[in-house]
Amino acid sequence: MDTSMIYEAVPLLHFSMAIRCQQLVLLCVCICCLLWLETTEGARGGGGGRGGGKGRGGGKRGYGSRMPVLIRHNPASANYYDHKDGARIVKCSHFELDYMLGRKITFFCMAQGLPRPQITWFKDGIELFAHKYFQVHEWPIGNDTMKSKMEIDPTTQKDAGYYECQADNQYAIDRRGFRTDYVIYTY
Repeated sequence: MDTSMIYEAVPLLHFSMAIRCQQLVLLCVCICCLLWLETTEGARGGGGGRGGGKGRGGGKRGYGSRMPVLIRHNPASANYYDHKDGARIVKCSHFELDYMLGRKITFFCMAQGLPRPQITWFKDGIELFAHKYFQVHEWPIGNDTMKSKMEIDPTTQKDAGYYECQADNQYAIDRRGFRTDYVIYTY
């Protein structure tokens, strides 16, 4: 048997094993990336990849699966969060809204508490202030209730996001969130 053939085959064998190892490492990296993407999408309330035929997020994908977060308080703070006169939101808009570009969107929030709660509006965690295309209308009812209506007219793509209504008085704070996304209809 010719030993030169054996020595020529050994480098090919090492090269082949090196290629297989590189492929295996690449496969592991891809799997890790997919798992990471899945967990971060789930944490944000998302539902997987892109797609769908309307809007920038594919319609209601992901938004409807958003579960409320339950916060447990320690016993020492129970008097603050469970105070009988604390601000609490008793009525509010739906949790998601698809809007057509250029049309008006409206959110509603009603809160009760003694003293009467103040209502503040937020978009993506930032407090909103009235301007030309954004108005807030408020109506006090009795001595313990406040109604608030937030309107954006006309809407643009930048108005898509997560809006929150916050009611607060000296005893408690309560918040509700509403997700919006624009819709593009093709005729």
